[in-house]
Amino acid sequence: MYIHNIIHSVIHRQIIMNLHKEKIVKFLKKEIVVTSSEVARELKISWNTAEKYLLELALEGKVIRKKKEDLGANLWLKK
Repeated sequence: MYIHNIIHSVIHRQIIMNLHKEKIVKFLKKEIVVTSSEVARELKISWNTAEKYLLELALEGKVIRKKKEDLGANLWLKK
């Protein structure tokens, strides 16, 4: 039963992560350029979680990251 609960928990987290990533891509279609903070506010998640999902989307080739040194922020664009 313990292993079943662990597997269920992992699957549940994966589903939530995929849903958030889909919402981020839709948000980028609407806004064109966003910051990690804006994504966090829109999805009601922490900045760290938003940044993690955005980095994963960049690795998947779905978004582009532009580092703005003068702003001290990352800008994200849909690819």
